[in-house]
Amino acid sequence: MTVPGVQSAEVVLGPEAWRPRRDAHQARGAALGDARRQRAATATREPVEDFLFTYYPFRLSALQRWTPGVGVALVDADELLVDGRFQRGADGYVRVVAPDELERSRLTFTRDLCVAVAGRPAFLGCFGLHEWAMVYQQAAERRHQGWPLRLGSEGTDAVVRALPIRCTHYDAFRFFTPPARPLNKLNPDLDGRLVNEQPGCVHVTMDLYKWAMKSAPWVPAELAADCFELARDARSVDMRASPYDFSAVGLAPICIETPEGRSEYEQEQRRLTKKAEPLRARLITSLNGALSVSVQ
Repeated sequence: MTVPGVQSAEVVLGPEAWRPRRDAHQARGAALGDARRQRAATATREPVEDFLFTYYPFRLSALQRWTPGVGVALVDADELLVDGRFQRGADGYVRVVAPDELERSRLTFTRDLCVAVAGRPAFLGCFGLHEWAMVYQQAAERRHQGWPLRLGSEGTDAVVRALPIRCTHYDAFRFFTPPARPLNKLNPDLDGRLVNEQPGCVHVTMDLYKWAMKSAPWVPAELAADCFELARDARSVDMRASPYDFSAVGLAPICIETPEGRSEYEQEQRRLTKKAEPLRARLITSLNGALSVSVQ
C-alpha cells in the first residue's frame, strides 16, 4: 500500500499493530529484570545477571523502554511524544528522531565493529582463561569475593601457567592481574578493537547487548532484549568455565583444566557463536538504516 508522505522503505504501523508490540516488549523487559529486583531486595548475589546489570551501565527500566527502530512510521502515536526520542513528522506520523552528528559517529563505530567481527573466523582456543588470569597470584584480592576457587589459589595459578593465554578482548584483558598480563599472547587495547575482536569470544557475544542498548532508539527494542538473553547465556558459560565454584547457584563447572573440559568449552563457544550471528546481522542492518537517515 502506498501511503502519502511515507518513504517506500518504511513500514507503517497502525495502533492496532504497534501498541500490542510495545506492550509485549514492556512486559518482557519487566520480566527480564524481576529476578534482579528480588535479589536486590534481599541483598542476594548472583554472578550471571548481576554482572549484566552492573558491568553494563543500563538501568532495569531501560530494558522496558520500547522503540520500533528506524524505518517505521507509527500512526496515532502522539502518546509517544513525551519520550524525547520520538517526533511527529509533517505527515502526522511518529518516528524516532534522526541521530545527530555525534550519535552518527558512535553508531558508525558500532556498525564497523560488528561488521569486522562478522567478517573474521571464530577463535576457539582461549578456553575462558581470562577469568583465571584475573586472579593469578592475587587470589586474596579476587573480584568475586565470597565464592571459593575450585582448585584453590595454587591450583588456579598452576592452570594459568600451564595453558596458553590468548585473550582478544580489551575489556577482559584490562582486568588481568599485573603478573598475568605478560602471559597473554596479545596486547589488546581500546584502539585495537576493530582488529582484535572476534566472534568466538564470549565477551564479544555478551557485548552485543551493550551495543544494541547504546544504539537505542534506532535499533528495535526487541533486538536489544534478544541480545540480553544471549548475553545471559554467554555469561553463564563464562562463569561455569571460571576458576570459581558457583555450583551453589546451579552453575555446573566446565573444568577447562582438563581436556574434556576444554572440549566442552569449545562446543559452548561454537554454540554461542552460531546464536550470535543472526543477532549481529540484525544489528548491522538496523545501524545501516540509522546511518541512512538524514540529520535534521
